[in-house]
Amino acid sequence: MTRPLPLFLDCDTGIDDAVAIAYLLASPGVRLVGVGTVGGNTNARQGAINTLGLLALGGVRDVPVAIGAADWLTAPFDGGSPAVHGANGVGDVSLPVSELSPVAESAVDLLLRLSHEHAGELALLAIGPLTNIALALEKDPTLVERIASVTVMGGAALVPGNVTPVAEANIWHDPEAAQAVVAADWDVTLVPLDVTMENVMDEEHRARMLASASPLAAAVGRTLDHYFDFYQPIYGRRCSALHDPLAAAIAVGEIRAEVAPAVPVVVDTTNGPGRGQTIADLRAQRSGTHDRPGCRTRVVLATDRPLAEHMIERIVSGA
Repeated sequence: MTRPLPLFLDCDTGIDDAVAIAYLLASPGVRLVGVGTVGGNTNARQGAINTLGLLALGGVRDVPVAIGAADWLTAPFDGGSPAVHGANGVGDVSLPVSELSPVAESAVDLLLRLSHEHAGELALLAIGPLTNIALALEKDPTLVERIASVTVMGGAALVPGNVTPVAEANIWHDPEAAQAVVAADWDVTLVPLDVTMENVMDEEHRARMLASASPLAAAVGRTLDHYFDFYQPIYGRRCSALHDPLAAAIAVGEIRAEVAPAVPVVVDTTNGPGRGQTIADLRAQRSGTHDRPGCRTRVVLATDRPLAEHMIERIVSGA
């Protein structure tokens, strides 16, 4: 029998992070071995509190949660995104106060320790700004030798950004960190807005979560009310994009990246209007997508199937 994939999650626990956590806990092929939080949708400490509350609802007590970078590499935390995720990051839904606290280790130190404990096997899934990952690379460049896979929710290759005309939020918050991650000597799978905005969950999916016997599924369903309000003018109906859950499903191999060429990717770290843009060199791909020699960042442009139905079945059943 194949052992579950050990996975470290680095996140800024907002609403779609919460959906991704519920999905990961319900996925039999993965074992969540640690979580680090970073400022993004909410501040890093609130993200850890949200994560511990979600784990408590899922009956999980053995996953260490570490608080990571409060600020980004070259800019202070900006207060988060209450219009999108609510004042507390999870749609202003009150999650249970966990009996557990964040561990004393920083998110960077937790990641580095787990990379030794699961050397060559640990999967890294980053669904917030990449500050913690960049700091870990700076502290121990040999981290790249111990990580089995890196999956990042972030960027926009051929579509508009969601914070600026060209930049996606996770990358825009800390472009310097994102550039360090894509420039490192490891394979990165970038899951950008090109595919996350095409994967949507709606009120029918939310109703199934609310009616679930799983306390975690029902709570996450309640958080989505706020998220759907934000996305209604974007899609013209009550629904939401599945940013972080899609990256999670790709990281654990449940959704396959069907079109994902490895191409040169550079993050714009200037202070002009292009700041935070993920510049993916997709020239010469018209006759069929192909990998460019020597490139180690794959940009996901299409997946083998939609995520929503598979994800809801997992979360609602809890397994």
